[in-house]
Amino acid sequence: MNLALLIPLLPFIGFLINGLGFRRIPKSLVGIIGTGAVVASFALVLSLFLNFSGEAQHIPVYDWITVGSLNISFSFQIDQLSLIMMLIITGIGSLIHLYSIGYMHHDEGFGKFFAFLNLFVFFMLLLVMGSNYLVMFIGWEGVGLCSYLLIGFWNQNPSYGYAARKAFVMNRIGDLGFLIGIFLILNQFESLEFASVFPAAAQLSVGDQGIFWITLCLFIGAMGKSAQIPLYTWLPDAMAGPTPVSALIHAATMVTAGIYMIVRSNVLYTLAPDTLHLVAWIALITALLAASIGLFQNDIKKVLAYSTVSQLGYMFLGLGVGAYTSGFFHVMTHAFFKALLFLGAGSVIHAMSNEQDIRYMGGLRKKLPITFLTFLLGTIAISGIPPFAGFFSKDEILAHVFEHSPLMWGMAVIGSMMTAFYMFRLLFLTFFGEFRGTHEQEHHLHESPFSMTLPLIVLAILSVLGGFLNVPAVLGGSAKLSAYLDPIFAYSKQVNPEAFAETHLDHSTEFMLMGVSVAGAVLAIVIAFVLYVSRKSVPAPDAEITGLPKLVYHKYYIDELYDSLFVKPIQALSRVFYNVTDRLLIDRFGVEGLGNFVRGLSNEFRLLQTGTTSFYVFIMVMGIAAILMYSLRTLIFGN
Repeated sequence: MNLALLIPLLPFIGFLINGLGFRRIPKSLVGIIGTGAVVASFALVLSLFLNFSGEAQHIPVYDWITVGSLNISFSFQIDQLSLIMMLIITGIGSLIHLYSIGYMHHDEGFGKFFAFLNLFVFFMLLLVMGSNYLVMFIGWEGVGLCSYLLIGFWNQNPSYGYAARKAFVMNRIGDLGFLIGIFLILNQFESLEFASVFPAAAQLSVGDQGIFWITLCLFIGAMGKSAQIPLYTWLPDAMAGPTPVSALIHAATMVTAGIYMIVRSNVLYTLAPDTLHLVAWIALITALLAASIGLFQNDIKKVLAYSTVSQLGYMFLGLGVGAYTSGFFHVMTHAFFKALLFLGAGSVIHAMSNEQDIRYMGGLRKKLPITFLTFLLGTIAISGIPPFAGFFSKDEILAHVFEHSPLMWGMAVIGSMMTAFYMFRLLFLTFFGEFRGTHEQEHHLHESPFSMTLPLIVLAILSVLGGFLNVPAVLGGSAKLSAYLDPIFAYSKQVNPEAFAETHLDHSTEFMLMGVSVAGAVLAIVIAFVLYVSRKSVPAPDAEITGLPKLVYHKYYIDELYDSLFVKPIQALSRVFYNVTDRLLIDRFGVEGLGNFVRGLSNEFRLLQTGTTSFYVFIMVMGIAAILMYSLRTLIFGN
């Protein structure tokens, strides 16, 4: 048996054990089973990575669909791209599982929670390991299902159930686009296997109309799964789930699926420059919109959620300008520091007795020293300060954007400045100044247990050092990640070599771009320090927020706009269908109408059942007479 098959199988086994036995298995064993399954998968992935020969490996499981000449197998593909994604999923996933042992210890649904986490990891591994679009789609739908289960995990709260349904429905909209794209691929290439589709696509010319529609539909799927305008509003509401879920969804798994799918399909997008142009602009607008909303949010997890939407925008911006490796590099670094920030936020919430409003925090750095230090390192990393991980990946994207369009670069720099401001605003309001909570909360303040702080420390180290995986030549590096991923883009280089040519920027220009970006981030940090540390400003209560801050605080009322444009009209149409089609046509004249007619006839015929023998004899005689008369008529007149 190929050991690669065990990589997704082990988390699935963990799901089955904890899912079927969560009422009977002790909590201590539940955590060991759930975490051990993902850790074992990580060990297997690491072994594959270290022994990888450089040649893509196709691992068939079984022939799935065979119709005429069409054959779709359930099979896996192990190559450079899938290996890195598997390392991220199982590595970060292992740390989140370990963290959950401490965070969810007192929850009644502890076993069920770990079962869902394992199932999430299983489906995400299917998504990135599949050798064709159909296996990818199974994983794609699976993580959507698991996000619904985990976001609404505390389903006693109706608002959490609403957030779960919102995530599920909005992702189904995107998934429809993805499914149409799969059918278009099947129609054009008569296969869904990457090994068949990509070489065939490489024979087409840039700008092919069929490829444009394929890539557009696939991108619609990515917009839903990776929260790009207009299908992004589900992601901030996904904060309803337990904090480890937020880390799993926003860092290592679901939201990166769209980026992975586009990078995997890079030759198709290289053939469709119009789609890439659209991707770039939607990504840039998403990054700026989400960053601006993050400026005024006061829920610690909501700030990080809008930060995630914004950072996803930067990843897609890199893809949109053809910098596939740069966009994917940011997926890696983002997994490190965003998982760290969410788990750090969970540690704060755990210490604050589930309080999430940063207006009622402050001064926590003394009570939570490990959480504070690791959160500080994650904040510096996401702000793009060298030599932390976010600096290398973000500035690499910005350099490619500058080559593509200086205007887009300027807008992206503004977005990165907003990121630095709202992240340090979050840090200062949470950990600096005087404590603003209740005496009971202050009495309860304590550092998290080792099972929660250990993942924070590991992720903090990765957030500091992760950028050195792809140091550019201008800084004396050899761009190791770019060299490692180079075979993934072979067909794209074949169809459009110019898009993968060496950068036209000289070193002085690259240093200037880095300097502007870092200076902008430092300026934003200084402004945040002056406002929230020196002046000790605290955001106003909700009722006192007015003007532009109120507009931004309420997320530009986009949810309300969607509610007016889509939700309420659909609800009104549903009521019409219910009252007219269902109750009147179907119930009154259809199913229930026919039933009522039969019931009425039955009531009338029931009157014949009198229970009197003489009446039954009379009816029998009348029946015999009728038969004789009919027979006599036939005898006289014939047929």
